[in-house]
Amino acid sequence: MTDPRIDEIGPRLRAARTDAGLTLEALAERAGISPSTLSRLESGKRQANLELLLPLARELRLGLDELVPPAVPDPRVRRKAHTRDGVTMVPLAPEGSPVQTVRITFEPGPPPPSLRTHDGYEWLYVISGRLRLQLAEHDLVLGPGEAAEFDTRTPHALSCHGETPCELVAIFNAAGERIHTRAAPRSRLPRSATTDEGDGPQED
Repeated sequence: MTDPRIDEIGPRLRAARTDAGLTLEALAERAGISPSTLSRLESGKRQANLELLLPLARELRLGLDELVPPAVPDPRVRRKAHTRDGVTMVPLAPEGSPVQTVRITFEPGPPPPSLRTHDGYEWLYVISGRLRLQLAEHDLVLGPGEAAEFDTRTPHALSCHGETPCELVAIFNAAGERIHTRAAPRSRLPRSATTDEGDGPQED
């Protein structure tokens, strides 16, 4: 199979020559190759090799990597899931990414954790089940298709509400920058379970 990057060399070479204000003949003469060879290189009819590209890159004052595009790495993220205290987390972003995306499954049964705080900003979207979100004085239940975002310096806790697992996608930015705007109305816990009689967070 032909490397698709090879097909990009000709157009890049032509664009670089045009940007330098050189004619086909002028660049060919400077690089010590024939105009027909250069023309075939630019049109993709001649396969590029180092013997041809090195003098051309030198005359155009370019690095070879500017003529030959780098290989595109495998974009798939393959990280192991880990489970603790009834919560399974599957990282969906590369390790070390400034914005972490995680698929989280909360199993029913374990009591809600205590409220905690930490630096950052979080956005979440419920895929299935029902999520209990405790955020400062708010005690909310989110169903499938509902989203929420909040500053994680606000005391908060997440847990499953109901008899079936709750699955969601969460995006966390440790820098504390907002990721999305709030969307979808929140349903509330039954009166016996709620700690707040007012409305939840509103849309901006």
